[in-house]
Amino acid sequence: MDTRKAVANRLLELCEQRRLSVNGLARISAVPPSTLKNIINGGSQNAGIVTLKKLCDGLDISLFDFFNTDIFKTLEQEIK
Repeated sequence: MDTRKAVANRLLELCEQRRLSVNGLARISAVPPSTLKNIINGGSQNAGIVTLKKLCDGLDISLFDFFNTDIFKTLEQEIK
């Protein structure tokens, strides 16, 4: 799995855990719904750290908590 897919999967996982829709997460994070949908659907290949921080703020978690999962710990190096 690449990093883009890992970020998208993590966002969807967190939405499911909190019973939030993608639009609901966008609203509480002050991120345009189109931006979040592009991150999740692959339209954006590089989710910016500022956007991820806003999403984490909306979810009431830290960036550390967002990335502190097995999926990110086991990502393969993308530059070879």
